[in-house]
Amino acid sequence: LNVHGGPAGVFNQSYIGGRGSYPLATLGSRGIAVLRPNPRGSSGYGTDFRRANIRDWAGMDYEDLMSGVDHVIKMGVADPERLGVMGWSYGGYMTSMIITKTKRFKAASTGAPVTNMMSFNGTADIPSFLPDYFEAEFWDDPEVYAKHSAMFNIKGVSTPTMIQHGEAGLRVPIEQGYQLYNALKRQGVPTRMIVLPRQPHGPNEPKMQVAAMQSNLDWFEKYLSGTSAQK
Repeated sequence: LNVHGGPAGVFNQSYIGGRGSYPLATLGSRGIAVLRPNPRGSSGYGTDFRRANIRDWAGMDYEDLMSGVDHVIKMGVADPERLGVMGWSYGGYMTSMIITKTKRFKAASTGAPVTNMMSFNGTADIPSFLPDYFEAEFWDDPEVYAKHSAMFNIKGVSTPTMIQHGEAGLRVPIEQGYQLYNALKRQGVPTRMIVLPRQPHGPNEPKMQVAAMQSNLDWFEKYLSGTSAQK
């Protein structure tokens, strides 16, 4: 499961062998199918759909994503015992929330994730972003910020999770990734933190993009192989 950013991003039919953080074509060549759905909140389906996740991040959009996973399992494309999830930015946020909501995924990779909405709002370069989406400052409605933050729901998570983060990211500061990494590590969850030096919100140096793609390939091959899936 690959979750796009935004949240108002959108997946379309396009060439998947280019550069980036996720080796989509290589995963496919290794027998790992990739589902790229557009849950509510995505662009391309009208204003109402685009606004359908107001005050509801990782709510009904999460249900949309799980419906997609259930559908490809029903199709016979996906193996329910060997599921992985990955995403960058908002996709990283969703990945961090997904592992707090379900144990159905055997591995996760989260890139530049928002994990704590309160600290994110005070450190990111877009301090009005979350108040616009949640229609409140965090000091006026701390409950909704906590409800929709992985760090306030992290207890009991067990999914092996890799975190990738650009060291120089301003959109989602790296402290967000460190919070998730330390919480998982302290609970004994298999985890790996990859810091991409000099990189902004998304890796833009070719060697850093290759490093991110190779790390994702290694991570998912390790945990989604038949041997690992049986452990």
